[in-house]
Amino acid sequence: MASQSIESYRNGAEVVSGDDLCKKKSIQLLEELRLPKGLFPLEDMEEFGYNREAGFVWLIQKKKKDHVFKQIKRAVSYAPQVTAFVEKYKLKKMTGVKTKELLLWLSVVEVYFDKPTSEKLTFKTGTGLSDSFPASAFE
Repeated sequence: MASQSIESYRNGAEVVSGDDLCKKKSIQLLEELRLPKGLFPLEDMEEFGYNREAGFVWLIQKKKKDHVFKQIKRAVSYAPQVTAFVEKYKLKKMTGVKTKELLLWLSVVEVYFDKPTSEKLTFKTGTGLSDSFPASAFE
């Protein structure tokens, strides 16, 4: 069941269903935004939607997905629904993504490059903490 925020952006959005097509569209969007294409290692995706006019994207998968980005040794948890507002080099107002910091799971609310030529991708949590990692860790 899609959340109310997704439903409010569905009208006028490009929406696709099925795991293969959803993965393809999510990778295309990340490439268009100049972000690493491995940021969303989701499985069993049911729906991908992008309202280009509003800059709102959503991804729906069958169940939560835990993933470890091995190069940086970071655990990330993706909820069944992930949403974000997007612009070139940036995902903001994200929901459904958490990272483990020490013993706590913290919500990731922004992912961005400080400048287009940057090699480091910055992740900002809802608590205001941020950390930067090589973009190559997410390819």
